[in-house]
Parts: sequence; structure tokens; C-alpha cells
Amino acid sequence: MGSLIAVALISYLIGSIPSSLWAGKIYKKIDLREHGSGNLGATNTFRILGWKAGVVVSVIDFIKGFVAAFYVSRIAFEIGNIPTVISGWETEVFVMIFAGLFAVLGHMFPLYAGFKGGKGVLTACGMLYAIEPISISLAFSLFFIILFTTRYVSLASILSTFSYPVFLIILRYGFGMDGIDGSLIVISSIVALTIIVKHRSNIERLRNGTESRISSFSPAKGRINENT
Repeated sequence: MGSLIAVALISYLIGSIPSSLWAGKIYKKIDLREHGSGNLGATNTFRILGWKAGVVVSVIDFIKGFVAAFYVSRIAFEIGNIPTVISGWETEVFVMIFAGLFAVLGHMFPLYAGFKGGKGVLTACGMLYAIEPISISLAFSLFFIILFTTRYVSLASILSTFSYPVFLIILRYGFGMDGIDGSLIVISSIVALTIIVKHRSNIERLRNGTESRISSFSPAKGRINENT
């Protein structure tokens, strides 16, 4: 149990790294929580700081989830006696999911940024890529297709998040990929639901036709305080 607590704590602290907050300080000497949507995520970073900062933040947020799931999870096996099977689930997958989820929680509620963070999409993608890269690559492809056809980052995030567990089910039961653990389908569905709930304000704006589109990869000019 102690080893899992250590994994949870380290993963949460890694997830709490406020990449977009730091990017705002470095690129424009602003607190990103006071501009745009006020969200500490890649979307608001792209809108307010431009594509260079947006790319950097996106990569860091992705890496946070990947590092937690792929590397930090191994601590549990180094310092503790973990059973081969935990409640019928494959232990390695369970611990990777466990570590990744705490990184996502850290991103959503970061210790270093007053517990006001982002929506966890890219951090969750990093976690899931570490566990099963094929389905997450398909979800990423869907994300970019929706983004470039609609220019709505939120819509692309919502639909690609929803698609991930669907792709897992198709690959396992449609294409016979038995290596996809059933626990991953269950947990990814819960993660997807959580992320979609975090997007409820975006969903409301999409329904009302007031959601902002990404029209340029340049930093916002003349509207830095816009609440979008």
C-alpha cells in the first residue's frame, strides 16, 4: 500500500506542474488565469499566447501523463510487493492507470496554482498513450480532423475523448486484440466522462453558438482580457 501512495503522490505532483501558467509568465508576463477563459490548458494558451507557447504547453502536459503512467508506476514494483493480479485486473495496467489518473488530477487541481488547472485532456492522452498507443493515436487523428474542419478545439477534445474507449472496444472485440485489458476500457470510460463534464461550459457555448473558434495560431491582440 505504501508503494501505491508514493506513486500517487509523485504522479500528482508531476501533474500539478502548471506549464501554461509558467508560459504566461515567460512569454507575456501575465497570469493566464486572468485572461481568456481563465483555464490553465493548451487551448487558452494557444488563444492568448500563440502557437509557440501552445505547442510547448501541449507537449509538457502530454509528457506529464506519459511519465506518470510509464515511469512513476514502476516505483510500486521497486519498493513494494505488488500482487500479480489486483481484483482480477492485470497489475501492470492497473498501476499505470492509477499513476496516470493522479497526474490528471494534478493537472485539473494543481497544487502549485491554487488548485485551479486545466481540463486534463492532453495529460490523459499521455497516460493512455503509455498504456495502449494504437487507440489513442486513432483518437488523436480524430481530434485533428475535427479541429481543422470546425476550428473548435473544445469540440475536437470532447469528441476525441469520447471516441477513445469506443476505439478500445472496437479493437478488442472487433479485431480480436485481447491484449487490451478490460480494466483499461472501464477506467478510460470514467476518465472520458470526467473530462467531458469538465467541458460542460464549452458544451453550453457550443449549443448557444457562442463558443470561440481558433482562427489563428498567432497570439491574441486587442482582446487579451476576453472571457471566452
